[in-house]
Amino acid sequence: MENLLFLAHRIPYPPNKGDKIRSYHFLKHLAAEYNVYLGTFIDDPNDWQYIPKLDELCVETNYQGLKSLPAKVKSLQGLLTGEPLSLPYYKNKAMQAWVDQNIQQHTIKKVLIFSSVMAQFIKPSHAVDLVVDFVDVDSDKWRQYAASKTGLSRWVYQRESNTLLAYERQLAEKAKQSFFVSEQEAALFKSLSPSAANKVTYVNNGVDTDYFSPEHTFACPYPDRTDVFVFTGAMDYWANVDAVKWFAEAVFPQIVKSYPSATFYIVGSRPTKDVQALAKNKNIIVTGAVDDVRPYVAHATLAVAPLRIARGIQNKVLEAMALGKYVIATSAAMEGIPSAEQVSVSVADEAELMVAQITALLDARPSTLVDNTNREFVKAEFSWQQNVHRLTQMLQA
Repeated sequence: MENLLFLAHRIPYPPNKGDKIRSYHFLKHLAAEYNVYLGTFIDDPNDWQYIPKLDELCVETNYQGLKSLPAKVKSLQGLLTGEPLSLPYYKNKAMQAWVDQNIQQHTIKKVLIFSSVMAQFIKPSHAVDLVVDFVDVDSDKWRQYAASKTGLSRWVYQRESNTLLAYERQLAEKAKQSFFVSEQEAALFKSLSPSAANKVTYVNNGVDTDYFSPEHTFACPYPDRTDVFVFTGAMDYWANVDAVKWFAEAVFPQIVKSYPSATFYIVGSRPTKDVQALAKNKNIIVTGAVDDVRPYVAHATLAVAPLRIARGIQNKVLEAMALGKYVIATSAAMEGIPSAEQVSVSVADEAELMVAQITALLDARPSTLVDNTNREFVKAEFSWQQNVHRLTQMLQA
């Protein structure tokens, strides 16, 4: 089999959050077709235990620990060099030496980059075919962050947006092929970097519809079966924090007026202090990390995805749909999911409209909203098998 270097900014296991779900399924598929050399970072101490899982898939691996505070300090070098701060955040001499050695020693000619920051380890002298999974247009995400900030924070985030976009454009020009998580995300980047548009495409995320299936029997995690709204996601991620705070403060109180026993469950690891503070409301529960999110979604009345800052495809939405759940979402959360009018999803960006949609659903439904239309849509449009096939074609071209 041919050798392939796979560089990912975060260990692609366990597949329990957006980017790790995508990178793991790519790695699992490619390991059956290539001798994979995996270089990656571990930013969560709990993830070191999963090294054997990936070692089984790869010919050789290199894991570098990444601590947030030292990395943030190191990222400030970008202010002196003119780089986006994201690049020195991941700069690592040991990773660079490992990449250099393996490309030379094993005559590696193909490289898959997962997240643009990892492309800094590939030098012109390596003479490789570079395929880049940008996943999202990260520079636009920083632009959105800047729009919600003031003062110095606004300047830093806007600077990151501008410098990262320049870097993304250069990388897309250099790469043999680049791709994004959705057709909409690819179209956005093409508009921002028209000179590279002919080399830019997309590979959708997928969902394991056997794993996320309503046919499984899950023990109910809720003490009673009142109206439960559930949000799932890493709760130290700013966009998720913003989403649950907005829903908890602008939408949910109005729901409780009509349905006093309604409960909002926030399910996800590492909740910030702002998220934990929401639990002062007796109708809001913050669980922290759980072993399995599926019971929480399966037994909820509605899944909510009230993201106001988002890029790409939201796995939390697809997984809820695969479980046959009705979803309440913002337009940002649905941006990468086509044909929204064909599925059972209510979309609203204003609090009053979302309240009206939820109230109408609760007034007219059984105790648990299950919709097979959503599941069939996900099975048809978001199969891992068909999506990883697109990736293989790019690498083999």
